[in-house]
Amino acid sequence: MNIYVGNLAYSVTDADLSQAFAAFGAVASASVIKDKFSGQSKGFGFVEMPNNSEANEAIKNLNEKPLKGRNMRVNEAKPREDRPARPPRRNGGY
Repeated sequence: MNIYVGNLAYSVTDADLSQAFAAFGAVASASVIKDKFSGQSKGFGFVEMPNNSEANEAIKNLNEKPLKGRNMRVNEAKPREDRPARPPRRNGGY
């Protein structure tokens, strides 16, 4: 199950996220989403847990619990919707 984790402190690392969820079962991957230019955390991430019952237990127990000083928002990730193509910029501006 893919799990969305929001409201993360900017100091939370992939390892911190993995460790928090590992208390409830196997973690296939954990990643904090970062800005592609600055490398700064965007304050959310995703955790993949192969066992759904363990994932549901983690969601139930970690939602609204603090990690590095901020209460996490934890729920099942919704699949990404296909987004329409962005219209071309006028005047070639950036």
